[in-house]
Amino acid sequence: MPQRGGITLSILLVAVGLAACESPSRVTSPPPPVGGGSAGLFASTALGDPFANLTAAELALFTSGKAEFEAVESVDEGLGPVFNEASCATCHNGPMGGTTGRKETRFGRIVSGAFDPMTELGGSLIQDHGIGLATTPAGTYTFTGEVVPPEATVSAGRITTPLFGLGLVDAVPDQELLQLARLEAATSPATAGTPSMTTEIRSGQTRVGRFGWKAQVPTLHQFSGDAYLNEMGITNPDFPNENCPQGDCSLLAYNPQPHLNDDGTGVTEFTDFMTLLAPPPRGELSVQVLAGSGVFAAIGCANCHTPALVTGASPVAALSRKVFQPFSDFLLHDMGSLGDGIAQGSATRRQMRTAPLWGVRSRALLLHDGRATSLDAAILAHDGQGARARDRFLRLSPRDRFALRQFLNSL
Repeated sequence: MPQRGGITLSILLVAVGLAACESPSRVTSPPPPVGGGSAGLFASTALGDPFANLTAAELALFTSGKAEFEAVESVDEGLGPVFNEASCATCHNGPMGGTTGRKETRFGRIVSGAFDPMTELGGSLIQDHGIGLATTPAGTYTFTGEVVPPEATVSAGRITTPLFGLGLVDAVPDQELLQLARLEAATSPATAGTPSMTTEIRSGQTRVGRFGWKAQVPTLHQFSGDAYLNEMGITNPDFPNENCPQGDCSLLAYNPQPHLNDDGTGVTEFTDFMTLLAPPPRGELSVQVLAGSGVFAAIGCANCHTPALVTGASPVAALSRKVFQPFSDFLLHDMGSLGDGIAQGSATRRQMRTAPLWGVRSRALLLHDGRATSLDAAILAHDGQGARARDRFLRLSPRDRFALRQFLNSL
């Protein structure tokens, strides 16, 4: 990994933005695009494409994974008995690997000040589809989608996230994110992020989470297995137990496919697709864009939306020791009223993972629940640790605000 004086290159890059945030009057541009920039490593790719420099074998893995990603699963293949969609592409097709804005629901209740996910009633994630009529030796039952029970006091919507460039995110060493958290704590404590410490199921090790709105998942492979179970109802080696419909496990007696549904092949292919899916290409760099990057840093956005990270060693050359620009630290931040009210993993009800901004210009819906349909609206909804940057945005001159929009629309 590139280092200078024992500090990784990504830490040096983000320090530019952090230093500028401490002095709002200064407009200091973060580093020019590298890796994901319009003149960088991934320049020849478009949204939905694989990395441009894959080997033939890697490209074959991507193609096979994409076919699995687009496949529509059936009950005979283990779909259900409750699920959200029958295909990964249903939620991630805008373009392929993006997001359709499909919103899912989580719920729970507050008991003695603590969050209860209400697993006994099917929480915290709703599976809003059912496979319908099922006849088994146990009898006949009609599976329908779950609903938020009346006992719930918290309900939150979450839109599906884009998958572009996640192989790079997966390849960032845990130590890199932990070091970034320490730097934030030392340099900008008011907005410092917290690592989401999670368990990697395959190894049993504690890892830094980075995927999901609460950074509750540590690896792409685990993200895939989680999606197979919780989105399509397909069990797999990491997630061998079916979801009990609305929390009633007795109904699994009517499951027409009670055996292990996926031996891991589908999960691995899905992981291959995401690993090799290129990041969003950067838009045109103009004088206004460069000025806007300085505004972005100066008002505090770069405190959490880290401009650049560095991957570790990888057997895939396209991912190995690369600088890339996701504009996220992948850490948890207290977002105040913008938190979704759901505690998950190590994340509190108010904490959310910093949303990566690369590709933001292609999204119609912003924030975790899709409430914002413009960049201005998304910024103005920031609260908690994001409140100071929001307030600085409100005080920007029309010229600086325009430059900031130009910069964000280049990502």
